[in-house]
Parts: sequence; structure tokens; C-alpha cells
Amino acid sequence: MNSGNLRYQIARLNVAEKLIAINVLVFILNGLIPFLMGMNKNSIVQWFQLPNDFFDFLMQPWALVTYSFFHGGLSHIFWNMLVLYFVGRIFLNLFDGKRFLNVYLLGVILGGLFFMLGYNVFPAFFEVNAVLVGASAGVRAVLIFICAYIPNQEVRVVFFNVKLWYIGAFVVLLDFIQMPYGGNAGGNLAHLGGALLGYMYARQLVKGHDIGSGFARVLDAVANLFKKGEKKAPLKTVYRKQKSTTRSKVNSDKESHQRKIDAILDKISKSGYESLSKAEKDFLFKAGKED
Repeated sequence: MNSGNLRYQIARLNVAEKLIAINVLVFILNGLIPFLMGMNKNSIVQWFQLPNDFFDFLMQPWALVTYSFFHGGLSHIFWNMLVLYFVGRIFLNLFDGKRFLNVYLLGVILGGLFFMLGYNVFPAFFEVNAVLVGASAGVRAVLIFICAYIPNQEVRVVFFNVKLWYIGAFVVLLDFIQMPYGGNAGGNLAHLGGALLGYMYARQLVKGHDIGSGFARVLDAVANLFKKGEKKAPLKTVYRKQKSTTRSKVNSDKESHQRKIDAILDKISKSGYESLSKAEKDFLFKAGKED
């Protein structure tokens, strides 16, 4: 496969699949490079993992996000990426990639804050020195968002159909139960932080409030910093009236398209995904692919 085909295949991936690819690549490099160079196995991850101490965190604040791209083992990354793939498919049939990234990254951030807060507030953690790695908080945020946004939608789990809110409740309850017994109390705290973000985001969105809009603007501003300056096109004569008419038509089409999406999402929030007609499901699926 030449570089052109590779770029094309990467461009075709949705945002969830791109996150999975990045996580897998980081996992491979984080294990391979120290091994080949004869370095300590933690020589790379130590700069990106999230410490439990606030003062240590101030020395590497980027770790509040970068910790989520590193994993502690093969089973750790496998289950995280498997769940991310399936919940990503459901999410991206309803919303665009930007909102997915909002929920995921905000879940990562709140999960990291829960981790640090827990180790500095609860006496059970005072004598423990720990670090946090893994995408679990972000994955939890997306999962619980879906469970809260379309709670009565049923999905197939092995041999049974189960409502999404049952799955969400079970996952959150499991984290509470495992905290004192599972040996990963810090990770469970991060999971709960991600779950809380996903739940709050979904319930507010049902009410018409996008709590991630400010964060989305920050992401857009950061993305713009890395965009190359576009070359100015040669001067040419343009009829202002024609330009205005074309722009007006494009805006009108976009508004009509978005109104149709909003109407379908309102229907889902009130009656569930299965209440949609085949045409509505197809339209929503195509809209998710376009974004």
C-alpha cells in the first residue's frame, strides 16, 4: 500500500476509529522503543502518565489528557478499544465527530481530576503513591452518555436484548463495588468521573444545553494553530449579488439539514431509537458519516 492509499484509508476512519488507531500505535511504540533501546520500560510513559500528587501534576499538566493514550497491558487496551469501537458506532449515528470528541476528552479530564482529588481527599489513599494511565474514563463518558441519552434503546448482549440504561447502571455500580476490593481504586475513581461527565452531558443536551460548547471552541482554536496558512487566490472579478445568492442557498440547505437532524434526535429522546422509520434511520446514519 503506497502512502497515497494509506492517507486515503486513514481519512475514511471516523473519529472513534482514529482514536483507536492512535491508542494502538502509542501502545506499540511505548513497549517497543524502550525494549529495543535497552531502556527502562517506563522511560516514555513517565512523561505522560497522570500522578496522584497535585504538585507533581503541576510539573506536567499535559498529563491530564495524555495519560489516556497509554495503557498498562494488552488486556487493558483491548477491552477499552473494543468498547470504544461499539459505543462509537452508536454515538456517531446520532451526533457528529466533534461532539464525540467533546464527550470523550471531557470524560478523560474529569476522570483525571477525580483520580487526583480522591488521592488528596480520602484518607484511604493518603499513603498510596499511584499514577493513572488508560482511556477508560473517556470510554466510560461516551458509554454513559449513550445510556443516558437513549436509555430505553435496546441492544443485543449475547443472547438477550437489554436496555441501555440497565448497562449504564450496571457499569457504574460495578465501579463502586470494585473500589474497595478490585485493587484498582484509583482507576475506579477515574471511571466514575468519566461516567458523571457522560451522564451530565447527555441529560443537559436533552434539555437543549450543550455543556461542551465552550470546550469545543477551545479545541477549534487549538486546531487552527496547527493549520497551515492558505495561499491567497489570485484576484478576480466577482459579482457580489451572485456570491451572496450562492452563500444564502448553502446556508439555507445547511439549516434545513440540521433542522431535520434535530427533529429526529428529539423523536429519539422522547420515544427511543426504534420509533424511527427506516428512512429516518438511513438519513441519520448518512448524516453521521458526512460529519
